[in-house]
Amino acid sequence: MTEQEKNEIMKGLTSYQVRDAQERFGKNQLIIEKKESLFRKILEVLAEPMFLLLLVASIIYFILGEPQDGAIMLVFVLGIISIDVVQEWKTDKTLKALKDLSAPHITVVRDGKEILINSENLVPGDLMLISEGVKIPADGKIISCNDLCVDESSLTGESEGTWKTSIDKKDKDIENNKDYWKRDYCYAGTLVVQGNATVVIDKIGSMTEYGKIGVNIVSTKESKTLLQKQTGKLVKLCAGIAAVLFALVSIVTYLNLSGHILKDRIIESILSGITLAMAMIPEEFPVILTVFLSMGAWRLAKKQSLVRKLPSVETLGAVSVLCVDKTGTITMNKMTVQDNWALNDNKNELCKIMGMACETEAYDPMEKAMLSYCECLSITRDYLFSGNLLTEYPFTNETKMMGHVWEKDGEITIASKGSAEKILTICKLNTQQRIEVEAKILKMSSKGLRVIAVGIMKVKNNDEVPESLLQCNLTLCGLIGLADPPRESIKDDIKNCIKAGIRVVMITGDNGITASSIAKQIGMIHSNKIITGDELNLMNDEELREKVKDVSVFSRVVPEHKMRIVKAFKENGEIVAMTGDGVNDAPALKFADIGIAMGKRGSEVSREAADLILLDDNFSTIIDTVKDGRRIYDNIRKAVGYVFTIHIPIAFASLLAPLLGINAGALLLLPVHVVLLELIIDPTCSIVLERQAAERDIMKRKPRNSKENIITSKSLMKSIIQGIIIFIASFGTYYLYLDNNINNATVARSMGLVIIFISNIILVQVNSSDTDLAYKSFMINIKDRVMWMVNIGTILGILLIVYTPISSFLKLTALSFNQLLIAIGISIIAVMWYEIVKIIKQ
Repeated sequence: MTEQEKNEIMKGLTSYQVRDAQERFGKNQLIIEKKESLFRKILEVLAEPMFLLLLVASIIYFILGEPQDGAIMLVFVLGIISIDVVQEWKTDKTLKALKDLSAPHITVVRDGKEILINSENLVPGDLMLISEGVKIPADGKIISCNDLCVDESSLTGESEGTWKTSIDKKDKDIENNKDYWKRDYCYAGTLVVQGNATVVIDKIGSMTEYGKIGVNIVSTKESKTLLQKQTGKLVKLCAGIAAVLFALVSIVTYLNLSGHILKDRIIESILSGITLAMAMIPEEFPVILTVFLSMGAWRLAKKQSLVRKLPSVETLGAVSVLCVDKTGTITMNKMTVQDNWALNDNKNELCKIMGMACETEAYDPMEKAMLSYCECLSITRDYLFSGNLLTEYPFTNETKMMGHVWEKDGEITIASKGSAEKILTICKLNTQQRIEVEAKILKMSSKGLRVIAVGIMKVKNNDEVPESLLQCNLTLCGLIGLADPPRESIKDDIKNCIKAGIRVVMITGDNGITASSIAKQIGMIHSNKIITGDELNLMNDEELREKVKDVSVFSRVVPEHKMRIVKAFKENGEIVAMTGDGVNDAPALKFADIGIAMGKRGSEVSREAADLILLDDNFSTIIDTVKDGRRIYDNIRKAVGYVFTIHIPIAFASLLAPLLGINAGALLLLPVHVVLLELIIDPTCSIVLERQAAERDIMKRKPRNSKENIITSKSLMKSIIQGIIIFIASFGTYYLYLDNNINNATVARSMGLVIIFISNIILVQVNSSDTDLAYKSFMINIKDRVMWMVNIGTILGILLIVYTPISSFLKLTALSFNQLLIAIGISIIAVMWYEIVKIIKQ
C-alpha cells in the first residue's frame, strides 16, 4: 500500500459513500432464518407414525366407551407436540446468541471525523478504530496498530492472544505464514485485549467468519435421532401385527355368531377385532421413552451434565467416535512450566531472571505460569519487582521477545525472554554452546513444550542501556518449557474409551507437533498420524473419508474443517459426538450426532447449538454420560421386550377363546381385567425397569450397530417364547379349571389372572439382567424403595382383588391356600426357566 493510498483511507468514507454501500451490502447483521409456521410444524409432528397410531388408539378408546383412556392419550399427544415445537426454537436462539456477541457500537471515521455508530450500520470501506476491551464487529485489514493483541479463541479455539501487525509491515514470518487466520487482519466477534489499531472494514454480516458460521448453522438440518428412527420401525411392526390380529379375530368372531342378525354380527366382530388389536398396540412405548429419558436426564444433571434434547441421552450411548478439542477438554487450559534447563546449571538464577522479565501485572497465561513457578521456588513477586524499573522493551510480533531494565542495589540488569530462535540471535554463544542449546530446544519441542529462552545483560549506568532489545548483547541463562498439561484423569478416560470401543479424535487449532505429543501422553491410538488444515484443503470428500479411518489428530483446523471431519466420520457409518466451547465449534456441534458444549468456559452460541452441556467441563463426565446412555438404552430395550412378553398372554387369550368356542361370560380376560393388567404393566416397565443398574460389562462392549433395532430378532424371539410359556401356564391352568363348565369360570379366571400377576413380578427380576441371575439383580436393588413399593403394591393388589368383596365385582373368587400355592408354583416355573438359559450361556 502506498502512502497516498493510506492517507486516502485514513480520511474515512463520506456520507454519500456510506449510503451507497448500505444499499449494496445491507446491514452488518447475520442472515435470519425464515421461521416455519406453528401450524405446519404441528402437522409434521402429527404425521409421524407414532402419533398417528396414538391418535387412532385414542379414537378407538372413545368408540369402545373408554373416554378416560382416550382423553389421557390425547393429552399425552399434545404434550409431546409441545416439546417438539419448543425444540424448533433452537436455531433461532443460536442465531440470536451469535448476534448478541457483536459489539453494539463502534467508533469510525466518516467525513474526516470520528463518530460513534451502531455496529449494524458498518459498511465495507469504513475506517474503524479499535482499542483494548472492544469486541470487533466486522472483518477488516489492519492499516496501523500499536501493541495490538487480540483474543481470537471464540473463532480459533486457542486461548493464547494473537499479536497483530499492519498490512504494510514486511515481516518475512508473516509473508511465509500460510495459516487460515491472518495476523494483519481482524475478525468479527474477537476481543481486543491490548493495544489499539485502525482497521478498514473488508467484510460485514454473513460474509464475515462469524457470518459463515451463522449460515452453516441455518443450513444444517435437524436429523432424527437413532431412538426416534428405531421407535418408528417398531411402531410400524406392532401396527402390522395388530392389523393382522384384527382381521383374524373379526373373521373368527363373525363365523361364531352365525345365529345373530347381519348388522350385529358385523359390529360385534369389528369391536372384538379392535379389542385384540388394542392389546397389541404399544401405547406403553411413549411412556417408556418419556420416563426413561427424562429420568436419565435428571440423573445426568446431578452428575454435571445438562441435557438439552432428551433423545441425545440414549444416542450418546451409541457413540463410536468422540471428537474433542485439545485446549481445555483434554488439557487443563492452564499453562504451566513443565521443564527448565540452565546453561550454567544455575536454575535459581534462570528462574529469577525469567520472573524479572515478566510484566508486573501479568495478563498473559505464560507469564502467569512463570510467576507461579517462581513462587513455588520461594522467589516472590516482591523480591522480583523490588527494584526500580528504568525502562521496558515491549513484546511485538516482529521481535517475539521482551525485556525489562531493573536497577537494584546500585546494579542495572536487563532481563529478557522470548522466542528461543529470536533470543539466540542476540546472545553470546560459542559454537559448542550453540549446538548444545539447539539440541535442547529440539528435545523440549519434541515433547510438545513451548520453549522460551531467557537472557541477561549487565550495564554500568543508565546511559549504556540500549534503545532496543535488538541492540543488546545478552548472556543466555537457559530455557523454559511450558505446556498446557493434560487433565489428571484423562489417561484413564482414554483407556475406558478404548475398552468401550470409542475412538477419541483430537481436532485443534494448535500445531501438529504439540497436539501429537499430547495425544501420545494420554494414550490415544494413531497419535503419530496428523492431518493439518492445509492438507485437508487439498483433499476431496472421498479422500478425507479414507484418511479419517486411521488418523486421530487434526491440527490447524478452521470451522469449515471441523464440519468436514465430522461429516466424513458420519459417512463412514460412525456415530459422532463432538465437544466444543467456542463460536467456531457451533456448526460442527449441531452437525454431529451429539453436540457436547462446555458449560463453564463455553460460549452461549456453542451451548445453544449443543445437545448436551457439561457443567464442569470435565472429560470424565463424558465417559459417565456414555455409560448412562448405554444403561438407558439397555433398560429401554428390556422394557420394550417386557411389553411384548406381557402382551402375548393377553392377545393370545383373546384370540384362542373364540377358536375354542368358549362362552363370552366365561372368558379368561374381560375388559376390566385388561385394565387391571395395564395398571401393572405401566409402572413395572416405566419405573422398575428404568431403575435397573448398568450391566457389569456395559463399558467393555463395542458401541452397538447404529442400524440395530431397539428389539432385535434374538430379543424378540426371547420375548415371544417367554410370553407363550406364560400364556400356556395361565391359559392352560384356566382351561383345566374351567373344564367346559361355566360355573367354574370365576375360579378358573382367578387362577389364570393370579398366575399372570405373579409371573409379571418374577419376570422383571429375571429380565433385569442379560447375564446376572435374578437373585443377583434383586440383591443389587434390594435397597431400592421404589422397587419394593411396586412389588409389594402388586402383591397387595392381588390379595385385594381376590380376597375382598371386590372379587365379585370383578367376577373373580377367593382361592384356597392350596390353589394359591399351585398358582405361585406354576408362575415360578413359567418364568424361572430362563435362569437355566443364563447359566448355560455362562
